[in-house]
Amino acid sequence: MFARIKRFLELEAAGGIILALAAILAMIIANSPLQWLYDDFIHAPVVVQIGAFEIAKDAHHWINDGLMAIFFFLVGLELKREALIGELSDLKQILMPALAAVGGMIVPALIYAAFNYQNPEHLVGWAIPAATDIAFALGVISLLGNRVPNALKVFLVSIAIFDDLGAIIIIALFYTADLSLFSLGVAAVCLPFLYLLNKMGVVRLTPYLMIGLIMWAAMLKSGVHATLAGVLLAFFIPLRNKRDPEHSPLEELEHDLHNTVAFGVLPLFAFANAGISLAGTSIDSLLHPVPLGIASGLLIGKQIGVMAAVFLCLKLGLAGLPKGTTIKQLYGVSLLCGIGFTMSLFISGLAFGGIPDEFDPRLGIILGSIIAGILGYLILRSSIPNADHPVLAKDSGEGFIPTGNSVTE
Repeated sequence: MFARIKRFLELEAAGGIILALAAILAMIIANSPLQWLYDDFIHAPVVVQIGAFEIAKDAHHWINDGLMAIFFFLVGLELKREALIGELSDLKQILMPALAAVGGMIVPALIYAAFNYQNPEHLVGWAIPAATDIAFALGVISLLGNRVPNALKVFLVSIAIFDDLGAIIIIALFYTADLSLFSLGVAAVCLPFLYLLNKMGVVRLTPYLMIGLIMWAAMLKSGVHATLAGVLLAFFIPLRNKRDPEHSPLEELEHDLHNTVAFGVLPLFAFANAGISLAGTSIDSLLHPVPLGIASGLLIGKQIGVMAAVFLCLKLGLAGLPKGTTIKQLYGVSLLCGIGFTMSLFISGLAFGGIPDEFDPRLGIILGSIIAGILGYLILRSSIPNADHPVLAKDSGEGFIPTGNSVTE
């Protein structure tokens, strides 16, 4: 039995499957007689106090502000590695996915704004459909097994990397509360110490993590979202160990955190945020401009934005098709980019500060993500030949060629 569990956890789709199961479990409990138990769990008070310094939050906020900082820390590690030695280190390879990510963020935001322009209070959610959930998207594409050209997976991962970077910038610029200059100053003071550790060649991770913890606490108190501390900390973790070139502190930490995030942090986040009570839900609930704008942005906006960028690159000769892929396959990937889920739920919480009485943005996130995932899977399944088909062994021209280094490795 343990061997079967181990084999399952080693599957590329395992993280996405567990994430989906956590969300489904939350939905079931939230719509059962055990709803009170779910509510008690996410609203349970948790207090950490050291002298006069105190952080008092409920479990829901600790998950979103605390555990998700670990997720963003991992994202930061991946971004740094990819920028230095991975897919993002070659401008020729990153142009198409970079533009696809930008298009895939702008068009969904515009579609959402078109549904909600008459209500300024609702416009704050414009960034919700701009996000892509890489864990779910990779989980869906991995269901097709080794039939999928590696370049297609790399293309999807690269879009998601730029998408994550865009989401980080959006959170920093548009979703911050009233700023505490003192706390922000404490967080800023941590940065030169991290820089010195890096320049001095310190490879032990404990000093970085201790300073990072102080920076996270200061950011939590500052009004800037605390998860950004994870990204900033990641940029100072050394990639190379000069005394031992065979070992990379960054890559080893990234490897160690991967399972913790995939099988712990993200499923717990999904469980704490996907518990939507359907009591009293009607067709009017789905047709409210906020959830409808979110669903339309994810399902329609993502594919339009991504494919517009692809055609632009091809038309202007800026880049070729990813090696061994077709336009139809890229269209399937553009649909998978409409799976917003984790990041969309996260931004939704920042935008609305909870669940408003008159609408539930999570309905749009889940509906748009599910439909986009199903359609993307069907398109890819119909467009990808069997592994022994000659097209997989044939180059389709110059363009996006994988180096074998992806964020999932």
